[in-house]
Amino acid sequence: MVNNDPDGYRSLDEVNAAITDCRLCPRLVAYREEVARVKRRAFIDQVYWGRPVPGWGDPRARIWVIGLAPAAHGGNRTGRVFTGDRSGDFLYAALYRAGYANQPESYAIDDGLQLRDVYVSAAVRCAPPDNKPTTGEFDNCRPYLGADLRALAQLRVILALGKIAFDNALRVLAASGLALPAPRSLFGHGVAYTIGPYELIASYHPSQRNTQTGLLTARMMDEVMDQVRAVIARPSGATR
Repeated sequence: MVNNDPDGYRSLDEVNAAITDCRLCPRLVAYREEVARVKRRAFIDQVYWGRPVPGWGDPRARIWVIGLAPAAHGGNRTGRVFTGDRSGDFLYAALYRAGYANQPESYAIDDGLQLRDVYVSAAVRCAPPDNKPTTGEFDNCRPYLGADLRALAQLRVILALGKIAFDNALRVLAASGLALPAPRSLFGHGVAYTIGPYELIASYHPSQRNTQTGLLTARMMDEVMDQVRAVIARPSGATR
């Protein structure tokens, strides 16, 4: 049985090992494995990962990027979050422009991409049908976010991609014993909150729908990255 106790993991390696073996959500298990078996025609010759997708990046990261969930034919295929889909293309290109990645492309787990000072994970670790996890599935996965939070000892900035990631970040921070801002924290692109030792910064999610409609542009993403860099540039413990 998978240990889903939020206090049960002490390192990123431990939490990622538990994630890749997780079968807590029957609907997600069935869907991710069906997608991996049926495949998309463009990837018919590839072996899909078809399992929960762990976080990845720099274990000493000061920046933690949280997305929604792996894409069915992206992370669920490649085994790395935000890899092999349009959202990942947009995100990693922005991280490259900001100096946090060594290349703008992200198409396979062995493509040579390296992150500097950034760790990336998701609120739900399995690809969900219609990209819509249930409340119970979020609840089952949230302990893994809490484990990431504890293991990222140098963390200073949490960049939440989309309202769902933002809301889950707030829940994890509250569960860690930190007081949330009052009045209630509201989501908005570029909105930032200081919560304990962390700066929580919100961004629209780099979904294909958001980027194609112009709700989120490369310039807007770069401006959020400027906010992130500004926090990192401040002495630890300094306020805005």
